[in-house]
Amino acid sequence: MKYSIILPVRNGGHYVKECVASILAQTYTNFNFIILDNCSSDGTFQWLQSIGDNRVKIIPSDKSLTIEENWGRIKDVEKNEFITLIGHDDIFYPDFLAVIDQLVNLNPQASLYHTHFNFIDAKGSIMRACKPMNQQMDGYKFLKIFLRNSIDSMGTGYIMRSKDYDELQGIPVKYPNLLFADFELWLKLTFKSYEVIAPEKCFAFRIHQSTTGTSQDKKLHKALEVFVDFLSALKEKDVQVKKIIDEFGAQFLLFYCKGFSHRLLRTPLKKREGLTVQDFIGQTKKLALKLGIQDRYKPGQLLSVRLAGNIDSNIALRKLFLIFKSIYPKPVAR
Repeated sequence: MKYSIILPVRNGGHYVKECVASILAQTYTNFNFIILDNCSSDGTFQWLQSIGDNRVKIIPSDKSLTIEENWGRIKDVEKNEFITLIGHDDIFYPDFLAVIDQLVNLNPQASLYHTHFNFIDAKGSIMRACKPMNQQMDGYKFLKIFLRNSIDSMGTGYIMRSKDYDELQGIPVKYPNLLFADFELWLKLTFKSYEVIAPEKCFAFRIHQSTTGTSQDKKLHKALEVFVDFLSALKEKDVQVKKIIDEFGAQFLLFYCKGFSHRLLRTPLKKREGLTVQDFIGQTKKLALKLGIQDRYKPGQLLSVRLAGNIDSNIALRKLFLIFKSIYPKPVAR
């Protein structure tokens, strides 16, 4: 068998049934399907055992693991030549592996393979297509468009060689809740050679109460810091990477400063563990210093960030804001 599809899961509910059905319906059949169950308690494990398909291999955990520990098991399981990872709430369209196999055969020197995709909601309806991607990208191009937020890059839908994955020690589990972990992995793999992308939309990534949406603010902030440390180390080793980060690093930090500031503002004080918006803005300035872009990084010049800090600093305004957001949850400032 040429491919291994790997699904780490814990309490997948009805979504995991859709995910599994989409995998077993692939038109290209030269694959096995490895499921890493993490002590599911909602009937997921029992349902998985009832599948009755010899391509499926279930590897249960003998104790409850963190999400980092369960995904960390991927590097230790026996895999075929190529692997792809999928979240339990995402789905592959029937021709996903067939299109990927064509890409692999046409581009044997590439180190990462991908396709275009759709975003779907909790009910499976298409929300939008991903942003268009170039057919081929090296690590420098991937880094540039990632820092500019001009690519939709998720944890599902990438194919890589198992030996490359294992040599890199798999998805980096140093990230809380694996936030930003996939970005580091894709960058490392793309720098090994290059990435090729098929124009067809071959899978769907589900947008709902994801790990990003439910993670504690401190975990989000810590994960951002870990990723900046990775970028800083990358910058020190490569002059071209330095140029890209110098040019686009501030844009990257501003994007997350705005998003995380507004997320923190929407969080009641008792759930924040003492964090304030101004504290977080100060943290991002320290991250800019790590990247050597402190002169270019000006979060105070962004109106939505400035408003978030001012509202959060005023008790009455903060209460009014939370009341307003409970009535009108859509974003106001962009």
